[in-house]
Amino acid sequence: MPQIQAIRGLRYDLGHVGSLSNVVAPPYDVIGTELQEELYQKHPANTVRLILNREEPGDNENHNRYTRSARLLKDWTREGILSQESDPAIYVYHQEFEVEGTHYVRRGFMAGVKLVRFGEGNIYPHEETHSSAKADRLKLFKATKTNLSQIFGLYPDPSNKTQRLLDDYVIDKTPLVATDHLGVVHRLWPISDLSLISEVSSAIANAPMYVADGHHRYETACNYKDQLAESGELTPVHPANYVMTMLVSMSDEGMIVLPTHRLFRGLPAMKSDDLVAKLGKYFDVAIVGQGAELADTIWTDIATGDEQGKIGFYCPVDNTWVMANFNEEGQAKMSEIAAEHSGDWQALGVSILHRLVIETLLDAKELPKANYVHLVSEVVEGIQQGDPENGGQPYPLAAIVMPATIDHIRTISEHGERMPAKSTYFYPKLLSGLVFNPLS
Repeated sequence: MPQIQAIRGLRYDLGHVGSLSNVVAPPYDVIGTELQEELYQKHPANTVRLILNREEPGDNENHNRYTRSARLLKDWTREGILSQESDPAIYVYHQEFEVEGTHYVRRGFMAGVKLVRFGEGNIYPHEETHSSAKADRLKLFKATKTNLSQIFGLYPDPSNKTQRLLDDYVIDKTPLVATDHLGVVHRLWPISDLSLISEVSSAIANAPMYVADGHHRYETACNYKDQLAESGELTPVHPANYVMTMLVSMSDEGMIVLPTHRLFRGLPAMKSDDLVAKLGKYFDVAIVGQGAELADTIWTDIATGDEQGKIGFYCPVDNTWVMANFNEEGQAKMSEIAAEHSGDWQALGVSILHRLVIETLLDAKELPKANYVHLVSEVVEGIQQGDPENGGQPYPLAAIVMPATIDHIRTISEHGERMPAKSTYFYPKLLSGLVFNPLS
């Protein structure tokens, strides 16, 4: 892993804002219009006003949502709503949550990670990025000169030795606590002990890092750093050489990846027999049964077998589920149509679903954005209630698919490849607003 360093973070003064829960927010890219309004109303200093300020009539190049974010950040710092650490620190960060009745605690720590362009070191991406999102975040970077949200990075540590060092240190210390809108409990401990920070830095010095979430912000941080270098402002000790990052061991017991099931739009609705006919050569297919509620059985079968090549499809025309199991002819076909990718990439469930089924067998390369959901109950609800963006009309096809695993992220990233969109969903999301990292 490239060099890490402690940062002098900006944090909310609880004497000004009361509960930390009132001022934190999820990452900008999962905040819809309703949640944005809810966060705006929650507290006048909520983080959403920094990471996703609203557009207003009359906005122009000089007065816009980015400049408003920058002004608020300065005002809150001047007024004491935010205050900077007296000493550089790293931040132990725990998230306590439940998924379908199972309790988890994900443990990690936040620090500055020295920026290295993807492909030039041992920091690896696993998702594609989009220029529009990076342009948006760069405007915010330039206006605020601050990391407002952390990157989410994974590193190999089979025994979790590094995290145990940190947890042993904070075990008798009182954390800062926030509960988010989903009921996830977030705990934060600032650590400024120089010897411990040095020990942690040494422990992970030779490890790679795999970006889990925050690809756009990571690349934007690199772009911002390059612009400073071009202008002559960048020095070897400039804080923009680093980006605030949450680091989690790949072996942490709370490190789970949720599936992202698909409720497709823009396809012609098919009977199950028609779908079977299209899939039959490349999958071993079977009609499983009828009814939206069967989704739970479908997912249990797929997840229990841990089979990337097994996909469940729902056909609304006859209310029927089809189970498709990737076969040898399918593997040969994927090798042909995705020859530019490794065998590991070709064997991913989401790769098979999109490259082979949707793009090739159903000949649908340009589809509207699907409704992506993570829980089986959301699949059932979508089937029963229809598409709210299309007047409640039935989705023409639903698919239940395995997520990529942590091991897939490691191997495919090291091939220099990026996975199809929505291959992974890391839950819960990291909160914005626990710590900000000034870059000036």
